[in-house]
Amino acid sequence: MRVVRLMNSAAGRSARALAGLALIITGITAGGTGGLVLAVIGIVPLAAGAAGACLAAPLLRAPLRAR
Repeated sequence: MRVVRLMNSAAGRSARALAGLALIITGITAGGTGGLVLAVIGIVPLAAGAAGACLAAPLLRAPLRAR
């Protein structure tokens, strides 16, 4: 539950957004099919961080968004 609370905090949202951005940049830099896949995967944490949703929360039986 602590992890979900952390990930729903401002620091957690920023960390997810930065991780997504790093994946996108790495994917674009790498190029090729693998790089494209990595960049597309990076969109998920970037969008989750921007929306303030913790996608792992339902697996831990916690709310998707902070209250």
